[in-house]
Parts: sequence; structure tokens; C-alpha cells
Amino acid sequence: MHHSEADSSLSIYMGAVVLYGGTILYRAKKNCVEKATPFSWGLLLLLALGVLCFATLRSYLGLSLFSLMCFLFCIYTSDQALLPVDRKAVLITDLWGVVNNAGVLGLPGDGELLPMHSYKQCMDVNFFGPVEVSKVFLPLLRKSKGRLINISSMAGGIPMPGLAAYGASKAALSMFSGVMRQELSKWGIKVSVLHPSGFRTCIQGTPELWNKEECTLLENLMPDVKQDYGEDYILKMKMVLNAMSSVSGSDLSPVLSDILHALLAERPCGLYTPGKNAYICLLIFWYTPLWFSDFCIRKIFSTSDMPSALRAAEKENKNI
Repeated sequence: MHHSEADSSLSIYMGAVVLYGGTILYRAKKNCVEKATPFSWGLLLLLALGVLCFATLRSYLGLSLFSLMCFLFCIYTSDQALLPVDRKAVLITDLWGVVNNAGVLGLPGDGELLPMHSYKQCMDVNFFGPVEVSKVFLPLLRKSKGRLINISSMAGGIPMPGLAAYGASKAALSMFSGVMRQELSKWGIKVSVLHPSGFRTCIQGTPELWNKEECTLLENLMPDVKQDYGEDYILKMKMVLNAMSSVSGSDLSPVLSDILHALLAERPCGLYTPGKNAYICLLIFWYTPLWFSDFCIRKIFSTSDMPSALRAAEKENKNI
């Protein structure tokens, strides 16, 4: 008789373990907390509690106690996760952080030559996109006192020849981030902006896309502008993309490390400058006379190519 009751109790306990364990694992996977160390320890503790209840209280009292613990643990892990911050644990609910990383470069070229659709495309993707995403999620960030992180560019803080459309859109994003940092501080939201230097990503596009952009540019240029610059000068503009790719770093860990710090640090920085010489270049532009920073930028981005009209004028002056 006792043996039959023990088998019955064991069957009930096994059924409860399968039912509650399956529910907990499903909800944990749904809320992405199954990889958290506290969750793993909690699950082991719950299993040990089930064994203890069965060994000491082979009755419905033990089953009720075990069921209550499973129910409380299931509620606790339903919408909460633990994130490490400076070797500590911070309880996160709802939405904690938004990272705006959308970016499009377009075809580099003199600002006069770039078609208006290039300016509009850069502004739509690089500026208006992050603004719209931020506005959608800011109510949730205000509730959690979370983080807003925008990925700008070194071209958003330093004027770089050939990047008029891209640089203008990133400069707008940087200014937006600074204003949001001040306005949202009263809500407890911390806003950071990254100004990375050159990194090898897909933002440069493909040679097929370059050729398409190039054809569109040539087709829409005014005849006098096209004549003054010369088609050979225009066709060489895409060579900047090859040069950018060759000097860009392939290791993205500095960017990822700064994003992680901005998300999880107790006191994140308002500005991050990952990458080689990013901070030094910004310092030169901010704290030196314009003539000196312009001189440095010309040395870095200078090419031997000149527009057709300027080459003809220079040749004429030499012949005089």
C-alpha cells in the first residue's frame, strides 16, 4: 500500500516538474534570459527544492510548496533580466537601450556635383531614420531611465572633402544627440553619440552601385558644370572609396566595446571616439585655428586631380 502511494506521489511530482519546468523554460526563452547565470542557478535551486519536498514531505503539502515556488519563479523570470554593469547586477525591465546604427554613404564627390537625391537619401537614412526611431521608443526609455545611443561619424564632426551629403547628415545626428542628452537628462535617460574613424563595413557599397550612381550623376549634371569639371575628373571620384577601404580598420571591437560601455556603464560618456586617431583629429579641428585644421585636412585628403577648367587655367598661366 505504501509502495503504491509512493509511486503515485512520484508520478504527481514528475508531472509537476515537467509542467512547470516546460513553462519556465518556454517563457525564459521567449524573454531571452535563458543565458543569464542567475537564471541557471535559480533553476538548479528550484530542482533541488523539488527533490527536497518529495524526500521530506511525500504528500500534497510538499507538492503545493513546490508548485508555489515554481509559480513565483515563473513570474519573476517572465519580464525581467539581469545585465552586468561594472561587476554588479542591475535589474532591467521593459526597454533599456536603443542603438541607432543605420548609415548610407553614397558616391563621394564635390558638393556641387552631387545630385539632390544623394543629399535626401543621406538625410533620410542617417538623420531622419534615427530621429523617428528615437521618438517611437522614448516613452519606454523614460519609464526605464535607459540609454539612447547614436552612431555618427568622424565626418559628422570634421568637414571632409567629398563627403558633403554624408557629413551633413551625420553632423545633424550629432547635434540631435547633444540636444537630446541635455533635454532627456531630467528623465534619467543617458544619451551617447559615437564618432568612429574609418572601419571596413558595407557602407561603401559595391562597384555595381558606384557605377549606377556615377551614371545618374553624369546624366543629371548641367552641361556647363560638366564641362568645367571634366568627365575624367568626375569618373575618378569613386577612387576615394577604394582609398577609404584600404585605410579602414577591419577590427570592429573598439566600436562594439564603446557601445557596450554606453549601454551598461553606470556613468557612460556623452561622446565616444573609437578608432585610430579619431579623438586626435577632433581635437585638432576644435582647438586649433581654422587655417591650420584646413591645412591638415587638405594634406590628408588631397589628390593630384583637378577639374578641367582649373587645369586649363593653370596651363594658360604658365604659358604667359
